[in-house]
Amino acid sequence: MEAMERLGVPRRIVSFILPLGYSFNLDGSTLYLSLAAVFVAQAANVDLTVGQQITMVLTLMLTSKGVAGVPRASLVILAGTLAHYKLPLEGITLILGVDELMDMARTMVNVVGNCLATVVVAKWEGEFKETSLEELRSAHARAEL
Repeated sequence: MEAMERLGVPRRIVSFILPLGYSFNLDGSTLYLSLAAVFVAQAANVDLTVGQQITMVLTLMLTSKGVAGVPRASLVILAGTLAHYKLPLEGITLILGVDELMDMARTMVNVVGNCLATVVVAKWEGEFKETSLEELRSAHARAEL
């Protein structure tokens, strides 16, 4: 939150949008779960229609809400999705080995997405301070010298 304020986003926007984003804007989790489900389907040699894939993404967009605060909760959501689409639950064991690394990656995507949303809302409201961004760039350039 402090980094977003240094970037030029007012505190009142940061303190509202970032927590809201962690409740509703989990892009990384949704992408990860979608790709993991398709990976399991491919590993099991199950063909999913385009319609099934689209409904799977929409379902995962809804079910992934609130998953950011609970470690390994994405595996539970993935298990439910696999069961719903009659895919083998054993596919989760294929993902379990890399899940910790993927957790870091999806968290990074979630953070970047929420920070971007915060800047967009600040610009939309006319509250983003461009001068702070220029000051940040010049301070960074001085630090490199």
